[in-house]
Amino acid sequence: MEVLITGGNGFIGRHLVTALQQRGDAVRVLALPGEDASEMDGRGIAVFRGDVRAPETLIAPMRGADGVLHLAAMMDVWRPLADYRAVNVTGTANVCRAALAAGVRRLVHMSSSSVYGVGRGGLVTEEAPLRPFSDPYPVSKAEGDVAVQTMIRQQGLPAVIIRPDQIFGPGDALHFGAMADRLISGAGVIVGSGRNHVPFVYVSDVVDALLLALDHPRATGRAYNVTNDQPLTQLELLTAIASEVGARPPRVHIPRAVLYTAGFAAERLAVLTRSHRRPPVTRLGVVFMGADTRHDISRARTELGFAPRVALREGIRRAAAWHLARRASSVPARARPDEDAA
Repeated sequence: MEVLITGGNGFIGRHLVTALQQRGDAVRVLALPGEDASEMDGRGIAVFRGDVRAPETLIAPMRGADGVLHLAAMMDVWRPLADYRAVNVTGTANVCRAALAAGVRRLVHMSSSSVYGVGRGGLVTEEAPLRPFSDPYPVSKAEGDVAVQTMIRQQGLPAVIIRPDQIFGPGDALHFGAMADRLISGAGVIVGSGRNHVPFVYVSDVVDALLLALDHPRATGRAYNVTNDQPLTQLELLTAIASEVGARPPRVHIPRAVLYTAGFAAERLAVLTRSHRRPPVTRLGVVFMGADTRHDISRARTELGFAPRVALREGIRRAAAWHLARRASSVPARARPDEDAA
């Protein structure tokens, strides 16, 4: 199969490229014009330069592709909602239209479980209405998700939507790396009681789900939650990370309301000072870590045959080993390409 990956040079994309190559697929990736894709070149991957915001640059990468895995998204950068929408909504629609024009047989759109919101109580299924937290990333991802659903219904787009929880694993310098570094520095805190479940999933399990969505003949038109359905509590998660990176587990509990207020103040200050750096504490980060959030994967299990293969504690061990090796090498991590618009 000839497969195009948008965002294929990012954290998840690099794991996905490996899995596709191991099973014998021909892989091509879409990378931004100025993006360092030397790792892809060295692996025999066809690299196309383009931008999901520029539809004309999507024609050549799509030509002859059997399947498209759309991973490219803007995330974890401090930019206005309009910038996020340009990539996560308009860019997603551009990719879908290009796939239709090229006659692609299957498109898999990687959405996010953040489209549901956080702390809704109980197990959230794919039928739950999308109620994202008021932050540019989940809002734009929800709008992009709806755009794909609309094109499936109205234009016959042969697409599948995957909604994973927070993805971590080797190569994740942003989320897992930041958590580990805070614990190593002694700055880790527990939001509230710490007894809430936090939604994390190991990267290879997400890769498995993406490939199942690409291949399954009856998946077209469906949306699937993807996570580990044996979640850890916030306290269990932080304690496990601390143990693996040789840090003391956090002991300081700060009420969620206090941190939420601090996040609001930090965000306002960033706006007033026109900062381009994400504040050290945000409201989304507080509610993500402090709310009890669980997603039901029974549809993915039943229809796709998906089953998480890496327990979260084992995933933490692997991610921590990578992170400690990176710290020891003193080589700064590359910016993740999937934070941009490729």
